[in-house]
Amino acid sequence: VQLQASGGGLVQTGGSLRLSCAASGLTFSTYIMAWFRQAPGKEREFVAAILRAETYTYVGDSLKGRCIISRDNARNTVYLQLNSLGPGDTAVYYCAAALAPNIRRTDNYDYWGQGTLVTVSS
Repeated sequence: VQLQASGGGLVQTGGSLRLSCAASGLTFSTYIMAWFRQAPGKEREFVAAILRAETYTYVGDSLKGRCIISRDNARNTVYLQLNSLGPGDTAVYYCAAALAPNIRRTDNYDYWGQGTLVTVSS
């Protein structure tokens, strides 16, 4: 199984980024997909999750109102649109896949991508 995250980079405060995570080696449509992030010296934090049917989404408090998670089961890809970014959003963003429903827990996830770095300059 591979989860390949991409789309990170350097952006100014107030800017936007769209992250992508391409999955292979698993039956993508059967997995809950999620994004987490980890800033230096901090624990990994839940960002957002999307259920199998592409319809039901959940967003964590830190990015509520500023991000949209979506998926394309035909392309085995999950996306995270990040808006109104600030320096506090600087982190490595990870995608993850799970069969179990405890979406906010890191230990719920079966597979993790390598992460993509988002840096927001002030």
